[in-house]
Amino acid sequence: MSASSELCILGAGGHGVVVADAAQASGRWSAIAFFDDRWPDIAAVGDWPVRGTLAVLRERAARGATVVVAIGDNARRLMLGRELAAAGARLATVIHPFSAVSASAVLGPGTVLLAGAVVNPRARIGEAAIVNTRASVDHDCVIGDGVHLCPGTTLAGNVTVGERAWVGIGSSVIQGVTVGAASTVGAGAAVIRDVREATTVAGCPAKEIQRDS
Repeated sequence: MSASSELCILGAGGHGVVVADAAQASGRWSAIAFFDDRWPDIAAVGDWPVRGTLAVLRERAARGATVVVAIGDNARRLMLGRELAAAGARLATVIHPFSAVSASAVLGPGTVLLAGAVVNPRARIGEAAIVNTRASVDHDCVIGDGVHLCPGTTLAGNVTVGERAWVGIGSSVIQGVTVGAASTVGAGAAVIRDVREATTVAGCPAKEIQRDS
């Protein structure tokens, strides 16, 4: 696949660097540049330039720039991705070449798959999601917009994860379970029953420890 034009990455933090690395490894873009509100205090991240603030990126979006939002906060990442798309940006899907994606899987715009991630047949992943390092999404899972599947997450078949949920590092979800929107699954948890919306669960097996009012 020949490289196309520049990829604009919003967010020059640690996650942004990982996204840039995946994008570079994919060979899909001829150039990569960051945009971050800390500019001009931050002018470069490694070999990648920081070209301006979010306001500058909005101007580029109006001219059809290719953009991915690399911000860890689920709600903000989703909001900004939608805002930039509405302004005219093309939201990129970044897939590390050392990930595995079934031909029958569907990935939404602005979603990122990092090294070692696996997405199996008929899985559907929404927009602006993160399938982080070595996360595994099995057959027929439905992953909502703005979800973060942290490193080492394992989802069995037919799992549903609601919009903006956070599934913590090294956690596992058994088949057929639903993790509600805006919920949090703690690191290393074993989820064996449905998780309500806006709820935090942790432990083995996972139990509710907090519910947002």
